[in-house]
Amino acid sequence: MKIAWIGTGVMGAPMATHLANANYEVIAYNRTYEKAKKLEPTLKATQSIKAAVENADIIFTIVGYPKDVKEIYTEIFKFAKPKSILVDMTTSSPSLAKEIYQQAKALNLYALDAPVTGGDLGAINQTLSIMVGGDEDIYKQVLPLFKEMGKTINYMGEAGNGQYAKLANQASIAGSIAGCAEALAFAKSKELDLDVMLDVIVGGSANSWQAANNGPKMIKNDASPGFYIKHFLKDLNLILDEKDDLKLNIVENVAQIYTILVEEGYDDFGTQAIFDYYLNQLK
Repeated sequence: MKIAWIGTGVMGAPMATHLANANYEVIAYNRTYEKAKKLEPTLKATQSIKAAVENADIIFTIVGYPKDVKEIYTEIFKFAKPKSILVDMTTSSPSLAKEIYQQAKALNLYALDAPVTGGDLGAINQTLSIMVGGDEDIYKQVLPLFKEMGKTINYMGEAGNGQYAKLANQASIAGSIAGCAEALAFAKSKELDLDVMLDVIVGGSANSWQAANNGPKMIKNDASPGFYIKHFLKDLNLILDEKDDLKLNIVENVAQIYTILVEEGYDDFGTQAIFDYYLNQLK
């Protein structure tokens, strides 16, 4: 089986590498060629989408924004061979996922939307959660490959449902990461030891993945990105675009905080840098 992988960033690079290490033939493309090239010789890098996809049986994509997805699939549709399976793992627009599904179907191709959650550690450790929308029989064909990248794989239903599930997941994360940051900021305002306070949170009913993994980074002022603020803000705005008449107070408030941080130059910081928003109020 030949696999094309498009997007070798913080998440994509380890995910593509896991497939290559599982003895799949992988050819990778990245807009910045050097990012794909450094993965050789585990997999093969190429400088064009055409060279990546023209002989591929399955084409995976994981890029930054919906506009990037749309641009890349315009090229993929030109060169993908009939009956290829297209799997977009970007967190993107559900309506775009449905559009890609229909375009693929018209070209005798198959498409799945399969966004992931778990951050860079999940990608590295093969413990991602993967939510998949599209035809169930196609999902079952790709399932063995998903299992090389993730631990929790769920079929969510028709095209677009993978993206809806991911956006629901991001809404939950918004509450978790903001809650951890607020708790630590409150503790700091009362001059409590933050390391001890985090032990209390992680050791009790307030625990969350965000507290356990991003809480220590908040305390250490480590803003290195496991997941970029600019990408999380994109996700939150996608939720707000899709919410219809539903009032989503937490998502709206957290999106407002991250908008402020982006305006202050935090685009490429990790999401845990939300703690700075609260620390700035203590100065």
